[in-house]
Amino acid sequence: MGRGRVQLKRIENKIKRQVTFSKRRSGLLKKAHEISVLCDADVALIVFSNKGKLYEYSTDSCMEKILERYESYSYEEKAVFFNEADPQADWCLEYSKLKARVESLQRSQRNLMGEELETLSNKELQHLEQQLEISLKHIRSKKTEVMLESIAKLQNKEKILKEQKKKMEEIIAKEKAKTFAQNESRDQQNQHVLLSDSVPTSTSKNFSLRSTEEENSQAELRVGKCLLPPWMLNHLKG
Repeated sequence: MGRGRVQLKRIENKIKRQVTFSKRRSGLLKKAHEISVLCDADVALIVFSNKGKLYEYSTDSCMEKILERYESYSYEEKAVFFNEADPQADWCLEYSKLKARVESLQRSQRNLMGEELETLSNKELQHLEQQLEISLKHIRSKKTEVMLESIAKLQNKEKILKEQKKKMEEIIAKEKAKTFAQNESRDQQNQHVLLSDSVPTSTSKNFSLRSTEEENSQAELRVGKCLLPPWMLNHLKG
């Protein structure tokens, strides 16, 4: 005799309910994986337990991509249906789409910050790790580029400062040489003046000899004019 059809209803026993949830969840995830492999289909599965814990499976690299496809498809279907009935329906659908997109981006941002990771599967954690590694590579590459640019600027500045220093040294050397030449010329002029003052000239010598001769002739003249007494003159003649 065949088995009768079992009526589906909530399992009252808490332990049996939890065991059944675990078994059926594993079987559901397995069936989702099988249909994605066998039929080459994109599958997204989302399950929340009675305690609010999330279990999900996606064939794509990220669940958000499949959800975006679903929202886009759903938006197009609803837009065709409600376009003639309600003109404001487009705005409502657009708002719902943007709201879902914002929530998805906020969730991704929190995951990248290391928050709310307990709800992610192993595959999603691996994908998140790959995103962080790629971002870290880009950051390190940009950091290296900025450092090289800074080093090049500093080297260029150092080169300019060295050239300015060399020019200043040349100007200072020229000024020193000019000052030294002026001082040497002034010293030579001073020495020449001192030598000319200490050595008498031939004109001064002739002038002194002439003065002596004139004095002697004046003395003889005074003697010849009998300025002396007669007895002294006779004595001198004798």
